[in-house]
Order: sequence, then C-alpha cells, then structure tokens
Amino acid sequence: MTLDVQWQMFVRVALAAALGTLLGYEREHEGKPAGMRTHGMVGVGAALFTIVSLHGFGGTGDPARVAAQIVTGVGFLGAGAILHHRDSIRGLTTAATLWVTAALGTAVGTGMYTMSIVSAAFAFLLLRFGPRPHREE
Repeated sequence: MTLDVQWQMFVRVALAAALGTLLGYEREHEGKPAGMRTHGMVGVGAALFTIVSLHGFGGTGDPARVAAQIVTGVGFLGAGAILHHRDSIRGLTTAATLWVTAALGTAVGTGMYTMSIVSAAFAFLLLRFGPRPHREE
C-alpha cells in the first residue's frame, strides 16, 4: 500500500473523529451521558470499519455488507441510550446522534468528504438550534 493511500486513510479517520466529536460536543454541552468521547469513537470506528472493508481484503467481498452492519450495530448501541420512565422517553436525540455519527464515519471512510462535512453541519445546527421538546416540571 502506497504512502499516499495510507495518508488518505489517516485523514479519513481523523475527519471522522473530528465530525463525531463535534456532534458529541453538543450532547455533552447539554449534559447528556454520550458526549464527545463516545461520538468521536463511533465516528472513528465506522470510518475504520469502512476503510478496512474497502482496502483490507484485497478487493474481495462486498463493502456494502460492512456498512449495513455498522447501521444495525450502532442502532443497537443507540437503543441502549434510550430510557423509558413512566410517561416519558429520554435519549432519543442522543441515539439518533450516535446513528448519524456512524453514518458520517461511514461516508468519510469512503472518501465522501464534502457530503460528510455538510451533513455534520446540518446535524449540529439541528441539535443546537432545533426546537426542544416541552417538559413539564
């Protein structure tokens, strides 16, 4: 594997970490348990799995199968962030943010930099400025 390809892989993992950490920053700022570290790790993991599926097996196999497993695996992780208590459900936004972070990592892992950055910006803006659910005390 050439140095240029290895450099591209490094950039992909670093960008996935940065985008995941950005979304995690907002969750951490809101006092949610899954913050910067968790989201950064999900981004890195999704990017790394994607890169390995594209380059790690000598071109054999179907990279789409890895992407499908990332979707379901992180969906399972997100389900653990959802809590149901009496008449309220908490953690849906954090679960969705973990899922989006995995999508960003997967997209970055394939080299879709612009789409990933724009999507992360939209997700961050939704988290930061989107309507909040009304909570009665």
